[in-house]
Amino acid sequence: MAHTKLAKTIHWSFIVLYAYGMFKQLDDISQLEDNGLLIFEVIFASIFLLIVIMRYFYMRNVGTMHASTVPVHPVHKFIAKSVHTSMYLCLILLPLSGLAIAFLFKQGIVDGPLQNIAIGIHEFTATTSYVLIAVHVSAAIYSRVKGEGVWSSMVPILKEDGPSENEYVKKIAEFENAVYQHISTTLESFRSKGSE
Repeated sequence: MAHTKLAKTIHWSFIVLYAYGMFKQLDDISQLEDNGLLIFEVIFASIFLLIVIMRYFYMRNVGTMHASTVPVHPVHKFIAKSVHTSMYLCLILLPLSGLAIAFLFKQGIVDGPLQNIAIGIHEFTATTSYVLIAVHVSAAIYSRVKGEGVWSSMVPILKEDGPSENEYVKKIAEFENAVYQHISTTLESFRSKGSE
């Protein structure tokens, strides 16, 4: 099942917004002395935050990997959901910490523990968002190679024709599922030992 046009529009327009935010980022906090830039940054961060929250509430009822045309192991779904949730958390903390930086700066707090904490959170979430987005894109490409149908539900090009018939891809997918099954079995044995 493909994502709705609204979901696709939010997804792809958000990518443009995120890329713009990363491209136009400030080099130094002292740039906020320009009141026009400060106002722009606050408006941009607020719009960014609003869109992320709207996207979260719109997509939270859509099952992870719901568009897969092949069975998805529960461990795989858990990992995918964890990456998605982590991305949302980072993409919410990123503008919130930016707004905190701006607020503190406007109050005359340009350095010190509070500003350092806000800047630290901002830098950490920015870096973490790069990593999580790279993982997300890599997983989407891998899913496309396997022909699971997830890629085609969100990406308008290079549509899948069904599961891959390539022998190497099949072997990798079998190994992947064996790893998921091993993780599942191991967790189940821990649960059963813990309940004794």
